[in-house]
Amino acid sequence: MKKIKVSVVGGSGYTGGEMIRLLLNHPNVEIQQITSESYNGKPLSRVHPNLRGVDLKFCSAQDLEPADLLFLCLPHGQSAQRLEEFTKLAAKLIDLSADFRLNNKDAYLKWYGHEHPKPEILTKFVYGIPELHREEMKQADYISSAGCNATAVILGLFPLIKAEAVDLDKPIITEAKVGSSEGGVKAGPDSHHPVRSRTVRSFQPTGHRHSAEMLQELKLDSINFSATAVELVRGILATSHVFLKDNLTEKDIWQIYRQAYKDEPFLRLVKESAGSYRYPEPKLLQGTNYCEVGFELDQDSRRLVVISAIDNLMKGAAGQAVQAFNLMFNLPEETSLTFRGLHPV
Repeated sequence: MKKIKVSVVGGSGYTGGEMIRLLLNHPNVEIQQITSESYNGKPLSRVHPNLRGVDLKFCSAQDLEPADLLFLCLPHGQSAQRLEEFTKLAAKLIDLSADFRLNNKDAYLKWYGHEHPKPEILTKFVYGIPELHREEMKQADYISSAGCNATAVILGLFPLIKAEAVDLDKPIITEAKVGSSEGGVKAGPDSHHPVRSRTVRSFQPTGHRHSAEMLQELKLDSINFSATAVELVRGILATSHVFLKDNLTEKDIWQIYRQAYKDEPFLRLVKESAGSYRYPEPKLLQGTNYCEVGFELDQDSRRLVVISAIDNLMKGAAGQAVQAFNLMFNLPEETSLTFRGLHPV
């Protein structure tokens, strides 16, 4: 089979590095170019030391050549501004920024505080969670990879919402505890190690932009989301509290999740009766494209606590984008994504 020529635009960040690592092991892919203005002409290992020995160098985006697909790993705002440039170079795009995740220009204005520069193109991008939009991805030219916090929360709650098991007249409250790599490769005052180390910091108790994706994809009128920074490098643990409409048993809830995820290659249901890891644990998912989902039913009420975990750089970014790429090109969905994690780490 002829290899698919892809280029990574913005390859010097954490997401770009994971994207390159996955594509190097993809049997159907030829990496054509990797751009970085700051590291133009430098070897990949200058910023991605785990890629030592790979005979590739960064180039400038000005030197990009036509490809079959571009992975856009740019800072938020740049993909939308340069969309015409990229569509001239490739018929297919997968954007990993937030620029095209929302399909409504008014929602974009509300959550991002400014008008979208290309509102007419928003509906042409398929939202990038394969478990929700697999069939659309198979026909898509443009995919917008989902936000990492949104991915963790949506995959935890989607089966319950779809089954109409949740009492939507009561609040849905969810919190994500996140690792430092979620903040990106550029350090700032809040991510300086002496400041961040040993903290449990609520950095976005309300108004987080990923809430917009949760509302859109779960078709909700309201969700109460908070984000907390903890001492992890990789990983997200989302804990969501919902109230059930009926007196469901744990067996009923298991059946809802199994029905929704029984054929999903990257969803694992985790609820053990014994052992050290009875619920989803992001540490065990480092480097993998899996999402683990578990739950606990409050026996004194109809409150259900849903626990979901991912690696924010994989299922929350590069891994999910490669999963979408496989669907776009009618390849086996698990290609280059079969790493199952390490223990202990």
